[in-house]
Amino acid sequence: MTMQFSAVGLVADDMTATLAFYRLLGLDIPTEADAEPHVDVILPGGVRLMWDSAETVRSVDPTWTPPSGGHRAALAFDCGSPSAVDSAYAEITAAGYDGHHEPWDAFWGQRYATVLDPDGNPVDLFAALTT
Repeated sequence: MTMQFSAVGLVADDMTATLAFYRLLGLDIPTEADAEPHVDVILPGGVRLMWDSAETVRSVDPTWTPPSGGHRAALAFDCGSPSAVDSAYAEITAAGYDGHHEPWDAFWGQRYATVLDPDGNPVDLFAALTT
């Protein structure tokens, strides 16, 4: 048997707010998905990004509780250019989402910023620095 990485799943307390956030990142998520307890989209490259409502997760695992004390995973989106990192950060924070780290030039050669999705998951915005 050969296994292949296929998907990343996240838990959403408010599916509508969560999907609106990810639409700002360019994901093509139909608006009718806002009312669904489980949503998944196929990303370029074939990996799926999935969301389940907290109620759905609890229906499968009644002992589930949200993590506390910090995050265990983060998502990252390549914005294509340093100026696009700045623009994406500005657009997302102007829409009312939390900025965690303002854009900066990282020592590893990327323009980098971090925003938080509605459930507190960090989402990194990055692009290679051009010389």
